[in-house]
Amino acid sequence: MARYVTTDIHGCLLSLRHLIEEKLKLRPQDELYVLGDYVNKGPDSRGVLDYLMQLPERGYRVVCLRGNHDQDLLSAAQGEITLTWGSMNDYKITLGSFGVERPEDIPERYLRWINNLPYQFDIPGFMLVHAGYDFRQPPEQMRQQWHTMLNIKEFVFDASRTGGRRLVHGHVPTPTTTVEAQVKAQKGAIGLDTGCVYRHNPELRHLAALDLDANTLYLQPNIEPDYPIGVRR
Repeated sequence: MARYVTTDIHGCLLSLRHLIEEKLKLRPQDELYVLGDYVNKGPDSRGVLDYLMQLPERGYRVVCLRGNHDQDLLSAAQGEITLTWGSMNDYKITLGSFGVERPEDIPERYLRWINNLPYQFDIPGFMLVHAGYDFRQPPEQMRQQWHTMLNIKEFVFDASRTGGRRLVHGHVPTPTTTVEAQVKAQKGAIGLDTGCVYRHNPELRHLAALDLDANTLYLQPNIEPDYPIGVRR
């Protein structure tokens, strides 16, 4: 059995499928943890949700967490357009993947699935979350700050507040070379978002997956069809 973690898919369905099926060669006895941001920015948000929703139905052991972009989509469908939704282009490409023009028309089953996603998940040896924690807070408090878990971009990891577990998170696009160095050094906190959706950024444009037990990093290049997105600066 292997335990894998990946994150920040952002509508990149072909890249996700190739990572899982060809690079990881996921088996039913393996465990796959996905740390959020399934939607927005990329070409096929709905396809990513369909794929992840179907994996357990096909007998795979998958746990998906909530990301800030997933929360944004859910909030928009409930009538609250957040400032972090993205550009109008992002808005159109995301809704277009669902075949709708308004977020409130996104089919209920997707909204229900997102609404049921946990913010965090513990497994032996590791804590999993989308963005991270405010480690200045007491452990009980930091693990109830939902907004922070989805949005924090900088923190100082403190192993004394994690019960000795290492932290794996996403959220902040990080050059592949930096992530490779974090994995090699077996850092206490590893950020796995290698900015797959930013296909014009050579230091990013990969979907990363980490084998937690073998400490092996897999990098899948973006193989999506052409879609409009700018260079991340």
